[in-house]
Amino acid sequence: MKKQLFTLLLLALTFLLAACASDETSKKTKASSNNNDVVVRIGVQGSGGLFGKAREDQLFEKAFASYGATVEWVEFHSGPPMTEAIASNKLDFAGLGNMPVITAQAANIPFKIISQTLEGKKNVGVIVQSSSGITSMEELKGKKVAVGKGTNAYDFILRSFDKLNINPDEVELINLNPDEAQAAFDSGGVDAWAIWEPYLTINTLSDKGTIIADGESVGLLSPSYTIARSKFTEENPELVVTYLKTFNELLAWETANEEEAVERYAKERNLPVALIEQTRQRSKSINILVEDAIIEEHQKTADFQYEHGTIRQRIDVSKIFDNRFYKEAVK
Repeated sequence: MKKQLFTLLLLALTFLLAACASDETSKKTKASSNNNDVVVRIGVQGSGGLFGKAREDQLFEKAFASYGATVEWVEFHSGPPMTEAIASNKLDFAGLGNMPVITAQAANIPFKIISQTLEGKKNVGVIVQSSSGITSMEELKGKKVAVGKGTNAYDFILRSFDKLNINPDEVELINLNPDEAQAAFDSGGVDAWAIWEPYLTINTLSDKGTIIADGESVGLLSPSYTIARSKFTEENPELVVTYLKTFNELLAWETANEEEAVERYAKERNLPVALIEQTRQRSKSINILVEDAIIEEHQKTADFQYEHGTIRQRIDVSKIFDNRFYKEAVK
């Protein structure tokens, strides 16, 4: 009897140790799979600027290294291709304007907005050739206007037309990316250009162009955001928080070294310092919690685009805003 009891106890102990070992192995596997071998893919529009500084100093690389993750930088011309990359699991973080975000949600692309990066009052506008004599949006009737379809400038010009009671069918909107639009604007191939910074300032400081409308003058906001791929946020929440913390550190450097930052940005783009200073006055990067008022304005924009037929389904924008990561980052 004692022998049988001993055998049973020995078997129970064996099973217990095996279970503990299995549990411990599972924990280690889970911990290692969380971040090890993870490549964090960060999307940027063009090279240089604030993120150019981050790339040179490897700020994000160093921050993510402590979690065993590496960084890959991916450059884009505008926002829409960024959301396409997120849809195909080829991008994890991106900074872009409000309209690409709305289009992406309407297309059921899985992502979350984790912070606001531009206020949106002056970063988008419409410029005309200074010699054209055009002084108002109303005078664009019968004219050719360059604008990237699906961009925040596209949303801005359509909502401006609506607010000013201008029939968009009376204006010829030509879909061009920034490089193509700049060439068309220079050659006179288009009469006006709906675009964002730094293109607004580049063309106005040279006296080539004149701004006839922006968010402040029309009374419309065109905020920009940081978005993150939904599955990435679910699997790597600590990396999302780390991204936002590092972004805040980058902005802190810029604020503490304003003169150095401006000179750096001017040199890398071969542009006058005065131009960079003015660009920053109109479009200075921020990284803040998304307030309810901004979410409400974003919903109005989405509703307008649905009614206009730009997006095919009505969306509830509150589903994509997630402030949890930012709150954790600033604790």
